[in-house]
Amino acid sequence: MLPVHPAFDAGLARAEELVAKGGGSWTLVDASPRNQGEDTFRSAYEAARLEEWSEFMADCGKFEQEIAKEVAHEKFTFAELEEEEQSLERLRRWFRELKSRDVLHLPQAGEAADHLARCGTALERYASRVYEVTLQQ
Repeated sequence: MLPVHPAFDAGLARAEELVAKGGGSWTLVDASPRNQGEDTFRSAYEAARLEEWSEFMADCGKFEQEIAKEVAHEKFTFAELEEEEQSLERLRRWFRELKSRDVLHLPQAGEAADHLARCGTALERYASRVYEVTLQQ
């Protein structure tokens, strides 16, 4: 169940395409609640997005802790830098996915964007230290 919103059109079209390729059938139904169900659906959808944003921000926190740990242990290697770059890219992809589903424009999306930006700054500082230490050797 999804709210009617253009953000989901491409995904629904892709699902229909995959069902057809698999030889299945597809029926898309628009439904309207007969009672106060609309509020229930919106609340459930909002709760799911809030949970996703919360999990995302927790992972951003873990990323920042990992960078801080590497700095504390003075582990300034290109191998570690590459690993952290991959972790940040994973966070960026995840953010884009979450943002594409956030049709309610929840304020937590802005908080998550700020946290992701802090992760990027932390990685830039770490990268600078890696290059600085490497050039001194």
